[in-house]
This record gives sequence, structure tokens and C-alpha cells, in this order.
Amino acid sequence: MLTGENSGRVYQVSLVTVTSLSIVGAALLALHGDSSRITNAPRGDLPSWRQTMVQDFDVPAPLGAVGQVYGPDMRGYSGFSDSSGYGTYTPDDVLSVHDGYLDFYLHYSNSRPRVASVIPFGYTGQTYGRYSVRFRYDSTPGYKIAFLLWPASDNWNEGEIDWPEGALDGSLYGNSAIKGTRTSTGMQFDPGDKKYSSSQPGQWHVATIEWSPGLVQWFLDDELVDQTTKPKGVPHTPMRWTLQAETADDATSTFPASEVAGHVQVDWVVQYAYTP
Repeated sequence: MLTGENSGRVYQVSLVTVTSLSIVGAALLALHGDSSRITNAPRGDLPSWRQTMVQDFDVPAPLGAVGQVYGPDMRGYSGFSDSSGYGTYTPDDVLSVHDGYLDFYLHYSNSRPRVASVIPFGYTGQTYGRYSVRFRYDSTPGYKIAFLLWPASDNWNEGEIDWPEGALDGSLYGNSAIKGTRTSTGMQFDPGDKKYSSSQPGQWHVATIEWSPGLVQWFLDDELVDQTTKPKGVPHTPMRWTLQAETADDATSTFPASEVAGHVQVDWVVQYAYTP
């Protein structure tokens, strides 16, 4: 349970296991229906997956107050450069919660692109799991998302699972870092050839990672997009879930353009533990 204070009111936001079952939501997921239409976070366990965390973003938080209302991990990184080096993590200028979703407002301010990266369920992480997020994004050239599982130890050589990832003016893909391949220029990833999903700007989708021993699969609206079974492509140590919205891989000092701005919206996030 997180407690926060905003405008003199104290809010409590539950991040613990939800034992009550939302029959419709869970059934649609289990039967591989169109989960993109599930506007409330699915609640309850699934076969082989025990639900451990739920966040439905049902408490408003204006710019600058997300950390107070939802806890510091939801505010995420602050004050340093993003992956490309051209954007700055500035959560208090980017993140808000309104109308039932977390809103990333990506924009230019004071000569720098303003971006954010949040850790919805904390830094501890878990080994194996199922992770689902309902999201949409504006066409925002020069920016990208990278929703990923990152080693709780911060040792990149333990691997990395990315889904969904890609530029915010097109489709998205998933892949997994091959353990032990880190060099000064990065990591090797599997699959080597990116398989892009049917995602497009403006559409609501549910993206799901299923990570179990020897297997990582990526789903969009319950349809399998891609997978890896390569032993070194499947992590086996604790990972934490991170939702990054930042400048694109090919960002430069003039790209994205200063006039470009857009939103990434997250309706809900849920996490499950692997229980074979």
C-alpha cells in the first residue's frame, strides 16, 4: 500500500495482490480475446500465473505530484540523460495521472527533450513472470518507448527483455538481450531480425511479456508477435519492470524537432508470478 499527499488530501494506492476475480477480464485474457478492450485492469490469477501487482491509475495526480500520490518509484528516474543522451529524464514536467491513466507528455523545454521512465512495481523485481500493460501513443517523431525488464542487480550482462519497444511514429517490436555479450558498444539481441507488430499510433493495445524458464514470448492483444527460446536469450535472475518513454535511438542535437510533442498513455499495468 502506497500513501501519498496531494492538495491536502491523503490517498492510498494498493499495489498488493488482488484476490477478487474480475471474471470478464480474466476470462477474455485466458480465452485470447481482444484484451485491448478491457478498460479496467484484469484481476485474478491465470493458469500458471499468480497475480501479484495491479495498478489502475484511478487516483488523479497533476504534473509534479505523481511521486507524492503513487510513490517515488512511479516518478522514476530524474535529472540525468536518457538512453540516446539527448533527452533528460524530467518526471515532474512529463508525468501526470488523469482520466484513469498515466500520461507521459513528451516535449521540448529549455533546449532539451523532456522524457520519463517509471518503475511501476519497485526495484526488487522477480525471477520469471507475466507483465501486461494497456497503452496508446501519439505519433511523435524523434521519441520512442522501451517497456522492459531490467536486471534488479543492474548488471546488464544478466540480460534484458524489451516489449514493446520502438519509435513513436510507427510499429513496435520485442527482443531479448543475450546474456554475457555486453561490450563497449552494447549487447547482442535475439531474435536478430526484428518482427514488428501491428501496433500504430493512436490505437489502444495490450502488450504482454510472458517470461518462464527457457522461454520469452511477446503478445499484442493476446496474439503472439515473437519469442525466443535461445538459452542465453532468456534471463534467469530477478528483473524489474521499467516503462521508458524517451528520445529515439537515432536522436541528434536537432532531432526530435523542438516543436514536436506528444503523449504516451498507460491505462493499467498488472504483474504475475510464474507458478507452474
